[in-house]
Amino acid sequence: MTTEAKSKPVKSVSGITVRLAGDSGDGMQLLGTQLTNTSALLGNDVATFPDFPAEIRAPRGTRAGVSGFQVQFASHEVHTPGDTLDALVAMNPAALVTNLNDLVKGGLLIVNEDSFEDKDLKLAKLKTSPLEEPAMENYRLIKVPMTRLTKEAVQEFGMGVKEADRCKNFFAMGLVYWLYGRDMDATLRFIHGKFGGGNPTVAAANEKALRTGWAFGETIEGIGHSYKIEAAKLKPGTYRNIMGNQALAWGLMTAAQRSGKELFYATYPITPASDILHELAKYKNYGVCTFQAEDEIAAMCSAIGSAYGGQMAVTTSSGPGIALKAEGMGLALMLELPMLVIDVQRGGPSTGLPTKTEQADLLQVMFGRNGESPLPVLAAQSPADCFEIVQEAWMLATKLMLPVIVLSDGYIANGAEPWAIPNVADLSPIEIKHPQSSNNPDGAFRPYHRDELLARPWAIPGTPGLMHRVGGIEKEDGTGNISYDPENHQKMVNIRAQKVANAAKLLPPQKVIGPQSGELLVLSWGGTYGACLTATQQAQAEGRSVALAHIRYMNPFPSNLGEIISRYEKVLIPELNMGQLRMLIRNRYLVDAIGFNKVKGKPFAVSELTEKIAELTKSASHAKAS
Repeated sequence: MTTEAKSKPVKSVSGITVRLAGDSGDGMQLLGTQLTNTSALLGNDVATFPDFPAEIRAPRGTRAGVSGFQVQFASHEVHTPGDTLDALVAMNPAALVTNLNDLVKGGLLIVNEDSFEDKDLKLAKLKTSPLEEPAMENYRLIKVPMTRLTKEAVQEFGMGVKEADRCKNFFAMGLVYWLYGRDMDATLRFIHGKFGGGNPTVAAANEKALRTGWAFGETIEGIGHSYKIEAAKLKPGTYRNIMGNQALAWGLMTAAQRSGKELFYATYPITPASDILHELAKYKNYGVCTFQAEDEIAAMCSAIGSAYGGQMAVTTSSGPGIALKAEGMGLALMLELPMLVIDVQRGGPSTGLPTKTEQADLLQVMFGRNGESPLPVLAAQSPADCFEIVQEAWMLATKLMLPVIVLSDGYIANGAEPWAIPNVADLSPIEIKHPQSSNNPDGAFRPYHRDELLARPWAIPGTPGLMHRVGGIEKEDGTGNISYDPENHQKMVNIRAQKVANAAKLLPPQKVIGPQSGELLVLSWGGTYGACLTATQQAQAEGRSVALAHIRYMNPFPSNLGEIISRYEKVLIPELNMGQLRMLIRNRYLVDAIGFNKVKGKPFAVSELTEKIAELTKSASHAKAS
């Protein structure tokens, strides 16, 4: 069944940004996910930004309990979920007042007027209804009695008041689907797949609510037309919608398959990394072993044991858990074993803002271990890039025989975008060779004998003739015997540092988007990629002399980064922290980089960055005049 709006005119637009907001129990994340998936199936490019409270059941009706989901879908390539909203769906007063400032003047505001009673206003700390304020004249306000209409629609199924009320998110979904020409088929399949087997009554009620919302859009006055967004012209290929944590999980499985290893994934639940465990636990048939440890330290140490045993070992956490893993990470470095440590960053310090995004763990993963203990650090730039970054990290770990850290963040982890499914035939093997015999003429195995990259052999315990011991105390070069010799310690510290530096030989050079020299270089990393790219492209379209270099390799930096920086008059580093990359760039390249910093638990808006770029550059007309 393909549904099309026929009773009202249809207006074609290039893109729309919608935010759905309500209580954390109102199903806004479900609604947003379904809208995203449906838009991706229609061929639109999409970018999303889920936003939810830290509490599992935040106080209903309060501002602190508002859960939101923002999605931009377009007929052109998009890299962010959008700065401002074309439409806001607010299920209660708290959702309205906490999100209204992001709605453009003249934007569409759809509210559930049944949730604007006195008790609702009190919970939102409002004395009067915002729907009666003069400011509402700035928007196309559509008051919808969603609760009442939903209850009437599902009355035939004999549901209780609470059960019927839970269906109103599907009513809202139907209205939004009609408004933007979304097909209902995928969501109908979802409804019957999720509820049909165990509770067919709930499935039937949700379908009825969805169709009622669609019908309401066709008949209501005040919405003069619906919208049509054509499919985007993306690179040829087969696409599916993918979230960052899901892409990390799939990338890990792919890396394990490419290297002929079983994947051992050890973790302790923590927001926003837990969904990686949830995803991997589904795939035991692909040789995936997931272990939910009793704490972060146990997760780290079990991963070390798995690496020692010859498996692909991975552990994940967020900033607080990475702090607990620090000693174990130092041990893994001293043992020189390959493994991955993934940090999905969130707002801090301490528990901080566990469901909000931040990129303030860079210095922690660079320097948060005792002694001289450098490790390679890579950073994903988008949800789809998570699939690639962990495979690159595993390649580095196995070639250099050391742990590699991968940084993601809450914005990337929970965000989604179209992902071009790779051709399996194009995925070359990650070659790993385990020694089968002694590497020394006298027949004794030397566990710290090194190759041209300074990597030691990865000997599997139990291999005849390769008995060896490992531990955290300093080792004699070559033999691995315990050594307190000062000169040997200096040598081993230098070797471990050089191994990390050697990673630059295995990684591609830094690329620049835009003019290869000029007035301003925007230097970004992590989840700021989409906003920085869009802002830079807009500034370039205005004729400004600005380019973007987005860094995915944080330690070591790409070998040509210093030379790139030297070609620009100014360097701007936007970060969702107080200037951590800026500190590293200033120290390494002695350049007076300019910081643009934000720690609000929210990603950069493109408009914030374009204003800063304009401040630091001349306009095209000024450039010509000078």
